[in-house]
Amino acid sequence: MGAAVAARDWTGSPLGPLEAWPPGLRMAASLMLNTAIPSLLIWGQGETVLYNAPGGVFLGAAGPAALGKAFGDVFPVTEGASMLATAWTGESIVRESVAFVRPNGDPAWCNLMFSPVRGEGGAVEGVLCVCNDITARVRREQAHDADQQRYRLLFESMDEGFCVIEFFDGPEGPLSDYIHIMANSAYERHAGIPNVVGQKLREMVGEEADAWVARYGAVLRTGQPIRFEQELVATGRHLSLSSFRIEPPELKQVAVLFQDVTERKRAEAELRLLNETLEARVAQALAERRLLAEVVEGATIFVQVADTDYNWLAINGASAGEFERIFGVRPRVGDNMLALLASKPEHQAQVRGVWERAMRGEAFVEVGEFGEDGRERRFYEMRFHPLHDADGVQVGAYQFVYDVTDRLAEQARLRETEEALRQAQKMEAVGQLTGGLAHDFNNLLAGISGSFEIIGARLAQGRGSDVERYLAAGQGAARRAAALTHRLLAFSRRQTLAPRSVIINRLMADFVELVRRTVGPGIKVEMVAAASLWPTLVDANQLENALLNLCINARDAMPNGGRITIETGNRWLDARTARDHGLEPGQYVSVCVSDTGTGIDKVTLERVFDPFFTTKPIGQGTGLGLSMVYGFARQSNGHVRIYSEVGEGTMVCLYLPRALGEEEAAPVEHTAPVAPVQGGQTVLVVDDEPTVRMLVVDALAELGYACLEAPDGAAGLRILQTNDTIDLLITDVGLPGGLNGRQVADGARALRPELKVLFITGYAENAVLNHGHIEHGMEVLTKPFAVGDLAARVDRMLREA
Repeated sequence: MGAAVAARDWTGSPLGPLEAWPPGLRMAASLMLNTAIPSLLIWGQGETVLYNAPGGVFLGAAGPAALGKAFGDVFPVTEGASMLATAWTGESIVRESVAFVRPNGDPAWCNLMFSPVRGEGGAVEGVLCVCNDITARVRREQAHDADQQRYRLLFESMDEGFCVIEFFDGPEGPLSDYIHIMANSAYERHAGIPNVVGQKLREMVGEEADAWVARYGAVLRTGQPIRFEQELVATGRHLSLSSFRIEPPELKQVAVLFQDVTERKRAEAELRLLNETLEARVAQALAERRLLAEVVEGATIFVQVADTDYNWLAINGASAGEFERIFGVRPRVGDNMLALLASKPEHQAQVRGVWERAMRGEAFVEVGEFGEDGRERRFYEMRFHPLHDADGVQVGAYQFVYDVTDRLAEQARLRETEEALRQAQKMEAVGQLTGGLAHDFNNLLAGISGSFEIIGARLAQGRGSDVERYLAAGQGAARRAAALTHRLLAFSRRQTLAPRSVIINRLMADFVELVRRTVGPGIKVEMVAAASLWPTLVDANQLENALLNLCINARDAMPNGGRITIETGNRWLDARTARDHGLEPGQYVSVCVSDTGTGIDKVTLERVFDPFFTTKPIGQGTGLGLSMVYGFARQSNGHVRIYSEVGEGTMVCLYLPRALGEEEAAPVEHTAPVAPVQGGQTVLVVDDEPTVRMLVVDALAELGYACLEAPDGAAGLRILQTNDTIDLLITDVGLPGGLNGRQVADGARALRPELKVLFITGYAENAVLNHGHIEHGMEVLTKPFAVGDLAARVDRMLREA
């Protein structure tokens, strides 16, 4: 630069020819050119600039390009003008860490010192500017500060409590007490102890101190991390804790990471919780920020922090190792997790799916399965939290992840054990049901078969006058068998129901009178009807049967007389109450029958709904009464509950869902004998049982109906596809050949939209009939039925428009 100054022609410059430069300028220029510090010399009223080689680098000038130019045209730092003005007044001025922009647009920082240069007369003739570029140092400091700020933000955002304790010698001996030197905001939330920093252990917990000193003292002596669960007597909380020594040992410091697991221990007492652990892999912890970084790195729980573009801001070693084990690639800070998994789109979508929720600001816990085919797949409990900067703006998200594969396997084994127990109980109930069923049906079949044998013998002997009473006996046994099957169907929730919207109070006047006649004068019957009772969708006849059954049971529980109360009411069931009753939350109508009888003990109360279970003497009860009531209530989308106290009485309540809309009128059946029809209406009968088909056809033929027959659904549909006139379709529900009765009816309606349909069924395939919800012009008649009932039903259906 000295050569460049000497070679320049300064004649036209404000400084004048080089040989005319005053001694002060020459000396100042010589000193400036020979120093290694970036320096500039500003001289004269024109503020002409000279500079040395390092100064030229600071200015960004190439070679001597800025020599001789005015200071304001070449100096890149805005504050330089004011500092120069101060120096011209004779005062030196220094500024540190001054920010400026280089000519190429890059931000930069420097330290500046402007000093006046006086001439021989003492006047300020120039200014020496020393400009030290500190950009590299500032950038290192900023990067370090940003890194430490991220760890501080993560530390304060952690859901787990964290503290650092430092041992000191106390009256009890060397290293017999410790003080809390650091704690995050979650410490108080988990431990229930506020303002813990600065507190000494023995001042906090008293007699408990020895146990805590022994645990953490062992960590300090051996360097071995520990994890354990402990109840804090002072707060009553259960904590899951992990502890490790901070290196070097001379610091006498131990780090503790813990979590309040009180609620989890209460809810999952049968399972051992998997607690987070930490590895003692921290190097020297000479400062708080350095300590926080090493705490996260040393943890065996999997910790990841990412910005909103899915770039990793931090990831501890345990998490990086687990990620590599699962996906075959090891992540590093700065990597983009989506780009890293670009070759694995399925895993990329799975990872994106869980992180997206946290990026939207949601804090949540989720369990997911991760891993590639051919590698071990494991389950992880992921705790996500949004990450905010100091101003509360979300800048990303972070996660704490625990491997819960073993815990889930234990839960699955527990569920399998419970399912095996339920299956064993189910098989026991089936055995009891079939045993009771065989006993009762054998008795009834003996009466039926014996009656028919004697009738056959009497007819063979020509003694027709004796047949009548045996015929009555056989029919009576058959009716009792039908009643038993209806009770079984009610218990199994397969009986055919004809539900309609009913206000139960309107049924009660006649029903209460029936109950009074049934139970006798020794028992008082009361009715408590709720005002403005809601309608409910129920089969009124079956409801009366169920209530009558309950009243008879109440009568039998009061051999010395008492009181039966029948009460109706509107009920709102919230989520908790509905769950206790085995129902959906909502509106229900209740009907309760209570008595003042002997009551039921707790052991018996657990079995009252079991089929064929009875406490009555042999021959006085089938054990199906309450089972029938239970089945009817469940099939009606309701429930039944029983409450009893020995010596006080019993109450049985039916809960039936409220029906929206108006009450429906009851259908009217003709009870008068059916007269033969005129006009030759035609009925198609479809039934796979030849005997039933013959009886139906013969009964209808006697009344003057023309009958067509089909043994299965396919044959029935072929007849319906002809041009023959058919006024009514009678079909069994359970048909062979791939078409059930409902499908035949649907096919018939497609061909003949106005055709009326009567379903007859032996055990009410309720699912086939859409659980009782059939279309207009369709009705159901349950086998076994009386021929007169069949004739009346057919007559009514064909007479209705």
